[in-house]
Amino acid sequence: MTENRDVTAAGEPEVERIPVDLQVEFAEEETAAPGPALPPQRGPGSGRGPFGGGAGMPVEKAMTFWPSAKRLIGRLRPERVPVITVTILAIIGVVFSVLGPKLLGEGTNIIFEGVVSSQMPAGATKAQVVDQLRASGDTQQADMVNAMTLTPGQGIDFSALGMVLLGVLALYLLSSVFMWLQGYVLNGAIQRTVYRLRGDVEDKINALPLKYFDGMQRGEVLSRVTNDMDNVSQTLQQTLSQMLTSILTVVGVVVMMFTISPLLALVALVTIPLTALITVVIAKRSQKLFVAQWKHTGELNARIEETFTGHSLVKVFGRQREVDVQFDAKNDELYTASFGAQFVSGIIMPAMMFVGNLVYVAIAVVGGLMVAGGTLRLGDVQAFIQYSRQFTQPLSQLGSMANLLQSGVASAERIFTLLDADEQEPDPVDALTTTDADDEGGARLEFEDVSFRYVADRPLIEHMNLTAEPGSTVAIVGPTGAGKTTLVNLIMRFYELDSGRITLNGVDTALMTRDDLRGRVGMVLQDTWLFGGTIRDNIAYGRPDATEEEILDAAVATYVDRFVHSLPDGYDTVLDDEAGNISSGERQLITIARAFLAAPSILILDEATSSVDTRTEVLVQKAMSALRSNRTSFVIAHRLSTIRDADVILVMENGSIVEQGSHVELLKAQGAYYRLYNAQFEAPVEQEA
Repeated sequence: MTENRDVTAAGEPEVERIPVDLQVEFAEEETAAPGPALPPQRGPGSGRGPFGGGAGMPVEKAMTFWPSAKRLIGRLRPERVPVITVTILAIIGVVFSVLGPKLLGEGTNIIFEGVVSSQMPAGATKAQVVDQLRASGDTQQADMVNAMTLTPGQGIDFSALGMVLLGVLALYLLSSVFMWLQGYVLNGAIQRTVYRLRGDVEDKINALPLKYFDGMQRGEVLSRVTNDMDNVSQTLQQTLSQMLTSILTVVGVVVMMFTISPLLALVALVTIPLTALITVVIAKRSQKLFVAQWKHTGELNARIEETFTGHSLVKVFGRQREVDVQFDAKNDELYTASFGAQFVSGIIMPAMMFVGNLVYVAIAVVGGLMVAGGTLRLGDVQAFIQYSRQFTQPLSQLGSMANLLQSGVASAERIFTLLDADEQEPDPVDALTTTDADDEGGARLEFEDVSFRYVADRPLIEHMNLTAEPGSTVAIVGPTGAGKTTLVNLIMRFYELDSGRITLNGVDTALMTRDDLRGRVGMVLQDTWLFGGTIRDNIAYGRPDATEEEILDAAVATYVDRFVHSLPDGYDTVLDDEAGNISSGERQLITIARAFLAAPSILILDEATSSVDTRTEVLVQKAMSALRSNRTSFVIAHRLSTIRDADVILVMENGSIVEQGSHVELLKAQGAYYRLYNAQFEAPVEQEA
């Protein structure tokens, strides 16, 4: 389905697709920063319509994980101060958090040693009790008592226990406050980073040449700037804070474990190499699946978008079953990739928990033996067991975050591929322009020895020379693929010339800014494009600063005013993006009014009346006649009867002008135009025969 869009002086249309003979097959894989996309073919097999066979887009080769992750983190560079603040707050919060188990261990010691003290004879010293136990042959119990802080006969010191509990409460409260502050500051930094990234993507899209979008499905582009962007935002939001806290917790816990028992600390550290090994092995496999998941997401979105756009066409040709089959195939690919990615990465967390439980058992056994041997107090073992949980939990969290990180980095790769795409040539620094006085009565446009090709080894336009006088109407006719729309693309600088130049009032358009050039050109295309909003808003899109009186004058001049009063809300009637509540002819009149209001010096009409009925065509022709007044006009038409009054008719074949002249002159010459003109009337006779 061709996607010609009507755009006035301010915009860029999505123009007619390039003919089939210029189609080239995309390579299955490209580099991470592919060059400009080549124009796709038009017609079956391009993958752009609802019945296309392929995806119709280049498949990016996935970048490696770490360079992409590093580049994504590098986007936080403007947030240095908040990031440093977050790190300091996280360190303080983790310090308070890891001191808690140590203090709780002291509380355990107070309780346990108080109970033991109450069972000893009052007035005796700890040394006497230990000597008595050794004398009775109970050496192990003597060693345990010797390691304790005891006051025989005293019992539990509830005052000291209360101070310990208040201290633990204060530590955990302060830790929570600092962690909340850390999350608050980091959230702001991440949202500002994603805000800038969205802005960069928007700027990039505006800087990309039209040929990039000709080689990329709209649904795929939309998926990158919406789904992938949201996924990157969620990944940063959910992982950065947790990663920072987890890493700092591991470091803090390791320090505390070594202060309690170096031997038990070494037992716990066995977790680190096992965790790293498991994570690397699993993540290496799941990263490819996450890249495939988001690639298939983009392809499925593209398929859905184009199918919904051509929904009526699908119904007319009864191709629902085929569309369903294609959708199911794409959906199955996405399901397989998503299930595989989530399943493989989901193995990490259970594996981490298994390793953590093994370490927990080892610490409990070794710690118990050390308490029994009198080399460690019971409260210290209890604190160490808590630390072992605090140690393995963040490691497990880091492992479980691997799937989020991989998914986010895979989306970031796709966004970076868009950001790395080749941009259109920048506007000249010392740009030239023409004065408004030069445009009065229409502009003078000249093609001087112009050559252009979409594909390097396939010439399309060679050494073309053409002059459009101010205020004249130039009609362009020829068979499909002759280069008519390409001529429009070159005038608008949607594509750059290979050689030669195009001048506007004597100024090379390549030396003008694109905004300046396109601000002097208005377009009305075959397929109308209206935006969601009122009829008044759609007309005013041609010149946003227009007054109400100017909008109404444009509507009257282009016959919009004739039908708009029959609508319930008149000019305030709200149109959706499909403008289904008005007819195609009425939509076309609105687009002409939009171009009329923009008051361009050059007007391009590309098959502007081919989709309307005969009666409406009369109104459209009258509207376009008013629109062409005092303007240089280029009219592309297949209905030759509509361009009889053109000042000059150009007949194009294979990118070259083979004939030019008035309607009468070309008919007398009995050349290519004569054959085209007669073919429109002979075709029905041949079909009847």
